[in-house]
Amino acid sequence: MRNTHFPGRSPVYSLDGMVSTSHPLASKASIDILSKGGNAVDAAVTAASVLAVVEPHSTGVGGDLFCLYHKAQSNKIIGMNASGRAPNSISIDKLENLGIKESIPFQSPHSVSVPTGVAGWIKLIQDHGNLKLKEILEPAINYAEQGYIVADVIADVWEREVEKLAADKDCKNLFLPEGKCLKAGDIHYQPRLAKTLKSIAEHGRAGFYEGDIAKSMVKKLNSLGGFHNLEDFANAEANYVDPISANYRGVKIFECPPNGQGVIALMIIKILEGFDFIDIAPNSSLRIHLQAEATKIAFSHRDHYLADPDHANVPVERMLSEEYIKTLRSLIKIDSCIRNYKPELPIHPNTVYISVVDKERNSVSLINSIFHSFGSGLVDHDTGVLFQNRGASFVLDPSHPNVIKGGKRPMHTIIPSIATKENKPYLSFGVMGGHYQPMGQAHVLSNIIDYGMDPQKSLDFPRSFYFDGLLECEEGIPQNVREELAAKGHQVKVCDLPHGGGQVIEHRGDTLIGGSDPRKDGCAIGL
Repeated sequence: MRNTHFPGRSPVYSLDGMVSTSHPLASKASIDILSKGGNAVDAAVTAASVLAVVEPHSTGVGGDLFCLYHKAQSNKIIGMNASGRAPNSISIDKLENLGIKESIPFQSPHSVSVPTGVAGWIKLIQDHGNLKLKEILEPAINYAEQGYIVADVIADVWEREVEKLAADKDCKNLFLPEGKCLKAGDIHYQPRLAKTLKSIAEHGRAGFYEGDIAKSMVKKLNSLGGFHNLEDFANAEANYVDPISANYRGVKIFECPPNGQGVIALMIIKILEGFDFIDIAPNSSLRIHLQAEATKIAFSHRDHYLADPDHANVPVERMLSEEYIKTLRSLIKIDSCIRNYKPELPIHPNTVYISVVDKERNSVSLINSIFHSFGSGLVDHDTGVLFQNRGASFVLDPSHPNVIKGGKRPMHTIIPSIATKENKPYLSFGVMGGHYQPMGQAHVLSNIIDYGMDPQKSLDFPRSFYFDGLLECEEGIPQNVREELAAKGHQVKVCDLPHGGGQVIEHRGDTLIGGSDPRKDGCAIGL
């Protein structure tokens, strides 16, 4: 039990179903769907669609989706990749002719890969849902049309992104009404997005990827110089994929394969598995150091190899092999940092994460995203669609596996996860926060497995993240611990915003235990 002398929240317990999301309205809409006879897939898509309205800086119909679905009846885990592709006619040469040579600007139409999350919603419901799409999207349509109240964390992000939101006139009109950002408690309306959601509810896939809505989106992107065409949207497709997995102290962790970075999360946990955390305090400099060094090693592989496997050889099996992981682990020194490491293998951002378990114990781990806060900052006036900027993750080096190419998917940061123990459902979990996600998953997983924390405490616990030469610590990591890390050679900084968010649902016998990250506005609700 948590110490009730201090602020915090208890985990949520339930027998008949559990939902955990980053916004109370999404959690409520999702649990309502379970109450009406919907299953975990129905409830997860409901939550995703509501979040696409009420958490617009993180997700939307202009974004992408990855999902893992643990089907109770067959005990099978199904993966889905609904990430979008670059327009077919784009090329590195065309971008170079436009003067784009080093990187793709985050707020340009060239950063907009074809939004494929909606295709994922529809395929999941058609193949695995119990309810009709109209019923599933109804709450989102209502919030877009009738308005929703802006929550605290969302309002803070809104204020930080005023300059970005003002750059595109359609974006400014939608998100800066009267030229000002909305504050916590204000009501926001998205009537054009409501019409788009109604079109999807009525006509399914064709209601978004064909006809007037598709024409309007293409027209907007073309007006800014984008290479998109109607065929790119008509061909947008969500694909089922075989999950990849690795074991951590008897728990099997499942991830979606590349082009997502799930393999990087698995690398981190496998490297850390070789260290005994029994005598290492959970908020100690040694634990944080080990996590930072494992992250440094794994991310160097991400930056070197990760790409669309349809266009590049991503050596997943080798990256996760026991022999290779052992070699990587041996690079870590207890009292000093690895310097200038590069892998040698043969050949920030925002997101929403949703966890749902229904009465039959079907589990859905789903993540929806438009990448950076408010994505590309580009809005189509007629449809109310805010476009993602996932295409900015491509590189412009012709020799790199993640180089931009027409019809190719970029390296993706979003990674849902499911864990089993003794071949039975154990955890449905995910951690938001762009690049932080692999480290976040490893941290939360270790909190539960190594330190016996319940789902809520595992999410509450202070976080750190090594990225791009900096070890950024949350304020919950004490000053003396930060000084010890600096003595080991880390460049330590206290982060401005905390690292990510997250949701966890644990299966413990017949009981479901849910937690929701205090770094977001959301909550877990049991049925």
